[in-house]
Amino acid sequence: MVLRRPFYGWWIVGAAIVTQSLGSGLLQQAFGTYVVLLGAEFGWSRTALSGAFSLARVEDGLLGPIEGWLLDKFGARNVMRAGFILFGVGFFLFSQLDSLVEFYVTFLLMSVGASLAGFLAITTAIVNWFNRRRSLAMGIALLGNPIGGYALPLVVNALETYGWRTVAQVSAVIVIVVGLGVAQIVRQRPEQYGYLPDGDSPTEEQQAQASAGGGVSRAIEQVDDGSFTVRQALRTRAFWFISLAHAASVLVVSVAQVHYTAHVVEAFGLSLTAAAAIITLQTTTNFIARPLGGWLSDKVGSRNVIMVAMLMHSAALLMLAFGTSLWMVSGFALLNGFAWGARVPVVVSMRAEYFGSKSFGQIMGLSSMVVTIGSVAGPVLAGLSYDVTGSYEFGFTALAIVAGLGTIFMVLMPPPAKRPEGSKPQAVAVH
Repeated sequence: MVLRRPFYGWWIVGAAIVTQSLGSGLLQQAFGTYVVLLGAEFGWSRTALSGAFSLARVEDGLLGPIEGWLLDKFGARNVMRAGFILFGVGFFLFSQLDSLVEFYVTFLLMSVGASLAGFLAITTAIVNWFNRRRSLAMGIALLGNPIGGYALPLVVNALETYGWRTVAQVSAVIVIVVGLGVAQIVRQRPEQYGYLPDGDSPTEEQQAQASAGGGVSRAIEQVDDGSFTVRQALRTRAFWFISLAHAASVLVVSVAQVHYTAHVVEAFGLSLTAAAAIITLQTTTNFIARPLGGWLSDKVGSRNVIMVAMLMHSAALLMLAFGTSLWMVSGFALLNGFAWGARVPVVVSMRAEYFGSKSFGQIMGLSSMVVTIGSVAGPVLAGLSYDVTGSYEFGFTALAIVAGLGTIFMVLMPPPAKRPEGSKPQAVAVH
């Protein structure tokens, strides 16, 4: 009996899980705890602290098109290497800060590094390596975010025990050592290695071309899969509707990342450790829903999954806004986690469903500029609401309504269309 080697794309999925875990566990999900500790030590306002998070999201949006070009030009592995180095150096400099300006600068540096090493790089690689099983592969690959969330209680305990400066220094070492090792696994496109997406075998036509000269890899690379160019994608309603719906849903996620801990510690008198323990409920449903969302997308359609998830986001934030007991806070965590998990892999793979894979990095990068509106506005508006009224209730409620109304973009979404006639995507370098 001959055992078939696993398709290499699944190794990239595994690398993506580890990559997402680093950014999620050490920075994104821990940011709310850093907000509390830095506010207590330096006396900075919630608006000032959340402003750094939002400024970093602006950077993500502006960096997106550049990162997309870098990915399509130099490949995910090289971009990720540079990202992990910046991420680690930023964490170390963060551990030395003593002013609000230094906080903004070092947090931006960490965010640039985490962005280059994280979401867009790994999703671009996975879109290239998978087709029929793309949503499922994306759902599994993005499990790294909730897995990193499971480390949050440990990170919070370390922050309380050893101090935030020491934890930031240790995080810097982990990011560089583990990150650079994982980046070695990632490959940009399967065609370079004689594969087709999903591990399919070359067609008879491709094999005939290979026999005529150039090899299997060359024959596969010459196939036109109908992908849109960047300009063609930008002219479609689908590009803008997907981006705006994504932005509306990110409102809730970004608000929770920045303000959840401060809100429940103040409103319910919880310790940082207890607040982190509740958020593991969000992590659990997020973990369960990621592959489930990908599977459901193949069964009932991407738009339906995203619409339901956005309504769940909205309901969850309303529960947090008006929660008067811990069961409502727990309900927020469960509901928001499930919506987050089910939506993310689907809204990402949906772009490949509509526009193909050849220019995915640049299309996703440009789309991130629109998505940034949600991640920037949400935390700042919630923080401003708190500083003005002394409560998160108004800010959370207004943002929940906006997130719910975002489903309109999915309702109006046109079905996927063929690439406009008369042009083909330009050749893409393979790395």
